[in-house]
Amino acid sequence: MKLNFNKLNGLIPAIIQDYNTQEILMLGFMNEEAYNKTVEENIVTFYSRSKQRLWTKGETSGNILKVKSINIDCDNDTLLIMAIPTGPVCHSGNKTCFNLKVEPFNLVYLQKVIDQRKIEKPEDSYTTKLFRKGINKIAQKFGEEAVELIIESKDNNNDLFINEAADVVYHLLVLLSEKELGIKDVINILESRHK
Repeated sequence: MKLNFNKLNGLIPAIIQDYNTQEILMLGFMNEEAYNKTVEENIVTFYSRSKQRLWTKGETSGNILKVKSINIDCDNDTLLIMAIPTGPVCHSGNKTCFNLKVEPFNLVYLQKVIDQRKIEKPEDSYTTKLFRKGINKIAQKFGEEAVELIIESKDNNNDLFINEAADVVYHLLVLLSEKELGIKDVINILESRHK
């Protein structure tokens, strides 16, 4: 599909969205050279209107945007780029350029919290304790929670059942993180099976 760079004097808007959280991170502009560089290197490069040159996001701060996918709109004149940020996106130090305050709580968000605990290892965290025990204990704990869920499914107490289901999901996310994977990988498999 041929991009139309003619409408904005050689530029097209590029919306950057977080691949994991689905948050809108920023808006930039690309000329054809910036677009080609982005495609070739899988790192977002813009055309800076103020500097009048190509500008790779993070070239100074180190907070680059790793491209996961590039989508073109129906008019071929706007891009939606799914990317993984390696740090704050905004020059102000904020996570996004739109100063969004609340991140929705969902499994992708919870996976990020768990992944962060794996890196930071706060002392008072149950998640830290699990990571310190290693893969065998993490897998064992997941299995124990799965068995408890099965047992609760045979009774009529939905409160206990749903709490055990939450424990299973949480321990699955920890296990995925320990394997250097995430819930997004599971979602991708389920999506590929969906017909």
